[in-house]
Amino acid sequence: MKASDQYLKIVEWSEEDQCYIGTCPGLMLGGVHGDDDTKVYKELSQAVEEWIEIYKKDGEPLPMATVKKEYSGKFVVRVGKNLHKILAIKALRYGESLNSYCTHLLREKSVCYEKKNRSNTP
Repeated sequence: MKASDQYLKIVEWSEEDQCYIGTCPGLMLGGVHGDDDTKVYKELSQAVEEWIEIYKKDGEPLPMATVKKEYSGKFVVRVGKNLHKILAIKALRYGESLNSYCTHLLREKSVCYEKKNRSNTP
């Protein structure tokens, strides 16, 4: 396995830029872009290899791998006192815990977000 196989490579259509954008979160800033998703992926893969070489040349440790990363199912979100209060009250109204209510909202919005972004893909 190559070192680059440890990093998630994402190619997405950008409605704003009207082209495909390829990124590798956690390893490199920026990305590559173009009209052909396959070419963008190939260029992205090459850029990732080059970034890894830069890390090695500079004697820097590689960032943590993003492929097959384990997730705990917990994360902390700072929302401010007012939003915390609003969410807690709404959770009470629905007879849910704050955690269950927020999980429901995140799941619902995530699905809506995915549907919206998939409909923008050519």
